[in-house]
Amino acid sequence: MADNFSLRDLFKKKSYLIMGILNVTKNSFYDGGKFFTVEKAVERAFEIKEEGADIIDIGAESTRPFSEGIPLNEELRKIEEVLVALNKSNFDLPVSVDTQKSEVAKIAIALGAEIINDVSAGTNDQEILNVVSENKKHIVLMHKRGTPKNMQVDPHYDDVVKEVKEELFDFASNAIKHGIKKEKIIVDPGIGFGKKTEHNIKLIFHLDELTSPNYPLLIGVSRKSVIGNITGAKVEERLSGTISLNVFAFLKGAKIFRVHDVKENLQALKCVEFLTRNGN
Repeated sequence: MADNFSLRDLFKKKSYLIMGILNVTKNSFYDGGKFFTVEKAVERAFEIKEEGADIIDIGAESTRPFSEGIPLNEELRKIEEVLVALNKSNFDLPVSVDTQKSEVAKIAIALGAEIINDVSAGTNDQEILNVVSENKKHIVLMHKRGTPKNMQVDPHYDDVVKEVKEELFDFASNAIKHGIKKEKIIVDPGIGFGKKTEHNIKLIFHLDELTSPNYPLLIGVSRKSVIGNITGAKVEERLSGTISLNVFAFLKGAKIFRVHDVKENLQALKCVEFLTRNGN
């Protein structure tokens, strides 16, 4: 695994980062079951690295809408066996682990994870904030309302941009109270988590209002239903929609792009970054 990882140092070299998704689950909405065995997971991890990702995000529990979650021991076992296998294979890309559970975060960090990606922003299990703080690791704080099982049951906002911004920064303040340094906090507006299509569209269009000099903004739109609702495309047909939304998000200030398709999104972001730097 990567040693002496620092998000701040990475951003001195690059204006954006690609986070490649590795779901070692049976029921994730796009790639569930594809990389469930340890062998397939390790193979895909090295593919993600070769395709140019800066970080890999490994998740063993699906948080897709209406999902039920899995028992702690099952998530622990899956994360542990994949991270052990990656360590044995001398995998050296920085690892993020997608979990809401402090016990999983402990194991992941002990096995080399540098980032904990918590879709509940510490609200599901407050101890996860202490685990991250004590180990001086980074954390992604994502906005959502409700649980995966019920979050898409008629979500309501009076002003989605204002409310998501305020709640995200409240989550960040809470993380700081638990001892996590500002420079180790990443925020994510949670596209598709407790939001209708119109909420997702408004958030993406107004991403610049969610950016902060203190907290890099992560965007996760990869192959999500918002693309299908705009275009009618099935999940396997949403690559071009994903790229379009990520390019737009980059222009609006997003810094980290969580994607299934690393190579294709990286090419698009390289082009748009080149134009913004050299177009004049």
